Amino acid sequence: MAVPESGGFAAIVIFSMVVAVVVAAAGAGPVTFVFGDSLTEVGNNNYLQYSLAKSNYPWYGIDFDGGTATGRFTNGRTIGDIISAKLGIASPPPYLSLSPNDDALLRGVNYASGGAGILNDTGLYFIQRMTFDDQIDCFENTTTAIKARIGQEAGEKLLKEAVYFAGFGSNDYVNNFLQPFMADGQQYSHDEFVGLLISTLEQQLTRLHQLGARKVVFHGMGPLGCIPSQRVKSRRGMCLQQVNQWAQQFNSQVYNLIVKLNRHLPAAEFAFADTYPVVLDLIINPQAYGFKVSNTSCCNVDTTIGGLCLPNSKLCRDRKDYVFWDAFHPSDAANAIIAEKLFSSLFSATPSNANISELFH
Repeated sequence: MAVPESGGFAAIVIFSMVVAVVVAAAGAGPVTFVFGDSLTEVGNNNYLQYSLAKSNYPWYGIDFDGGTATGRFTNGRTIGDIISAKLGIASPPPYLSLSPNDDALLRGVNYASGGAGILNDTGLYFIQRMTFDDQIDCFENTTTAIKARIGQEAGEKLLKEAVYFAGFGSNDYVNNFLQPFMADGQQYSHDEFVGLLISTLEQQLTRLHQLGARKVVFHGMGPLGCIPSQRVKSRRGMCLQQVNQWAQQFNSQVYNLIVKLNRHLPAAEFAFADTYPVVLDLIINPQAYGFKVSNTSCCNVDTTIGGLCLPNSKLCRDRKDYVFWDAFHPSDAANAIIAEKLFSSLFSATPSNANISELFH
């Protein structure tokens, strides 16, 4: 079963509605736990001594508060940062920055790690990164600490009422399947590979549920074939349609998995947020959103050595003109557009008396 044609926007609306309802119910900000890769990292890899997947140097963070690098893989804010600010809450801090009994654990944590994937061998050449399995291990430690802090019953209640955001898959392609020197691309056909991703993801999301997660939003992949690191493989700098088709196939199967988990896991309220159409429109029609360039990055990167924005890289004249910051990641300006679409749908589509269970079933 494919993702419905209008399902992309509808899923984004659901994603926003979840946050809105939880905020209204809590009377304050929601407790949020974030799992992901470099698109959502806020600095965990800074604490991994040997990790090669870091962005804690110029020119990352040039447009962030203070103008310094924090470990976010963009020139400014992530989409999560922007939505959190609009909701009046702080972005959850990186897990590795917290002590085991930190009070901040009760308000939410970000476990995201640049280079992370669904598969444990994804991004092996980064030496250190926290895979999705690693992040779930860290979350298990968090659940133990929370229950020790506020008691078993209160801890279980907090975990069940929290909102969980997870986004993986891009690295499993860019830093695994699409790399000629990685075994998976040689060992599996794409159908076999996406099957491996989905079966592994099912185990991981089931484990999150066992640890107390009920309201989980999984972000699908964007048009991966249109990011600068992939376009350079085309003689004319065009989007790689095969890669985009693979991304859509992955999204469709994740959607089916979410439907399956909601049917079989007790009290599960999982949702799939398909951001593919939103990001694709931003890339195809940049002028409609105030951008001038969407086929290459603001930072003049060398894709032969990774595609990140190094301190000796040359920047574009106006960073707000570019959809992409480096070869992989959107700019602060692009993240602001995507976040605004999510946030505006939150208030335009949320029924005043919505029940969170009704949003998923």
